[in-house]
Amino acid sequence: MSTARAKRTPPPSGLIIVDKPAGWTSHDVVAKLRGIAGTRKVGHAGTLDPMATGVLVVGVEKATRLLGHLALTEKGYDATIRLGQSTNTDDAEGETIATASAAGVSDEDLAKGVAALTGEIMQVPPQVSAIKINGERAYKRARAGEDVALRPRPVTVSAFEVTAVHRHGDVVDVAASVRCSSGTYIRSLARDLGAALGVGGHLTVLRRTRVGPYDLSLARSLEQLAADCAILPMADAVAAAFPRRDVTAEEASTVAHGGRLPALGLGAGPIGVFAPDGTLIALVEEQGRTARSLAVFVS
Repeated sequence: MSTARAKRTPPPSGLIIVDKPAGWTSHDVVAKLRGIAGTRKVGHAGTLDPMATGVLVVGVEKATRLLGHLALTEKGYDATIRLGQSTNTDDAEGETIATASAAGVSDEDLAKGVAALTGEIMQVPPQVSAIKINGERAYKRARAGEDVALRPRPVTVSAFEVTAVHRHGDVVDVAASVRCSSGTYIRSLARDLGAALGVGGHLTVLRRTRVGPYDLSLARSLEQLAADCAILPMADAVAAAFPRRDVTAEEASTVAHGGRLPALGLGAGPIGVFAPDGTLIALVEEQGRTARSLAVFVS
């Protein structure tokens, strides 16, 4: 007699805020959490390099549909930049390709260099990056020995603050705190700061401290999550990240079936729509006089 395999109850939809360990790729974390959460429906918002640690926002079940919108929010980092050495990856995982003494870089020089990289700037991504060129990742071309030419892109560095300077002979380690827009590469900031000062530079330490409203105070290690897989409910996650719009039962039904609502002037980005009982219905976006659905979470 055959026995039917018991159907596993899926976990609740929501976000897991992970404190990513060094040496793990973002994909490694997702694979681990698939086992912990007991579902294949797991994804992440915003990739962290293997050497980086800190906040990685992971979506489970229906919350995977939030990730593309969360990835566009402002991010915060603590970084250490080594002046006096350049690498082929712009970070400590690459090979040193040039050295120059940074002993003569003054605090005033450093302040000017940092100021020039603050605000709205044009930034060339690192050659070893996940950006696609003719359908192929830039890092694959770079690692195959190709000289990859990437175009500069507009990014916003809201804050670039030096928190400590440690001088070690010909090299200078600069600790800094950065707030920036999505798509900003901290490795590129390190490279460009070193280039502007004439001594070269690369990133040696990177810790992401915040993605949108989710910071290290909410983050849990993989060991903690294995013991207690804390999932932030979707309604709470959306209310924390986006403007909230509470609607009537009739309006909730309209949105649930893909209909549009009148715009209320709540902003250009995603807006969370909530039913009278607090249920998350959808994310919408205002365009002109109407608000159209970006993602619907109820049927």
